[in-house]
Amino acid sequence: MIIICLLFVFIDKSFTDMNRTMSLRHFRAFVAVATTGSFTIAAKQLFLTQSALTATIQQFEDNIGFKLFDRSTRRVVMTPEAERFLPQAEHILRQFDSAVADLESLAQGRRGHVRIAAAASVTHYFLGNAIATLRADYPEITVSLHDAASEQVERMVEQGEVDFAFASPHKQREELIYTPLFEDRFGLVCRHDHRYAKGRRAMRWSELSAEDYIGFTADTGIGAYLRQHADRSDLFAHSGNEVSNTSSLGAILKWTEGYSVLPALAASRITGPHLVFRPLSSPTLIRQVHLVTRKLRALSPGSELFVDYMLRTLRQTPVPDGVRVLAKG
Repeated sequence: MIIICLLFVFIDKSFTDMNRTMSLRHFRAFVAVATTGSFTIAAKQLFLTQSALTATIQQFEDNIGFKLFDRSTRRVVMTPEAERFLPQAEHILRQFDSAVADLESLAQGRRGHVRIAAAASVTHYFLGNAIATLRADYPEITVSLHDAASEQVERMVEQGEVDFAFASPHKQREELIYTPLFEDRFGLVCRHDHRYAKGRRAMRWSELSAEDYIGFTADTGIGAYLRQHADRSDLFAHSGNEVSNTSSLGAILKWTEGYSVLPALAASRITGPHLVFRPLSSPTLIRQVHLVTRKLRALSPGSELFVDYMLRTLRQTPVPDGVRVLAKG
């Protein structure tokens, strides 16, 4: 952008100093005649009549105060002054055309930098694929991805540290817009040999023991949601065991006899041979993950393009039981 600004300042100053009628049209006409050695060929290249091209060159010469070409019936030859000026004119046109191409690419989303914050489960299940697909189609778009707790995510969007986020609402800030993407059901996660792993029916919240519960900190979307909706204050006592991300939780559950409560998509990151997921009921709790953007702040073309790729990935990716896609389009 600095190059573009300097280029336009240079062109504007040069033209103003000469004559306000000067424009890039004169430069293009001069370069076309100089490189072809013919008014006839140059006029065809520029889609002008020969008389219009001749008038443009004449106007250029009048403004700069010297002749550019010596004309004869058979050939057009540059003057020494024109020969010295030609490389500069070609450079100015290349810089201008390149600057315009950069602006068009930026406007069409073909290049740029996109800053995203997202919950870890969203990154694991959807974002990685969306980023890979976008980069394959638009290699000049780069991405910064921040893995942060929901409270931090909202602050980052509000303060412009990221362009948008994929996360659960935490404080429902007035300055932000929350667009639902998907929802998933909460259930318990434990080792396959844990007593809660036996049985197929959904377990009730009232059946859960507080003793071996491993919770999420209050600044996370999961932790904040459960404290507000689970109606089991004994599970969230300050003396209890807590983690701030699912990766840490998976490592702890693998080697302990504890259990935790997670949404189905987050649980899919860590369940497998060692850990199992079992839905919870009475009440059945559902979390929503939203696209979080800032009010009165339009997304850049690159950001809009990325959101389109994310929504396409979201609709095309098979999801675990307990997850329901809400995004439209």
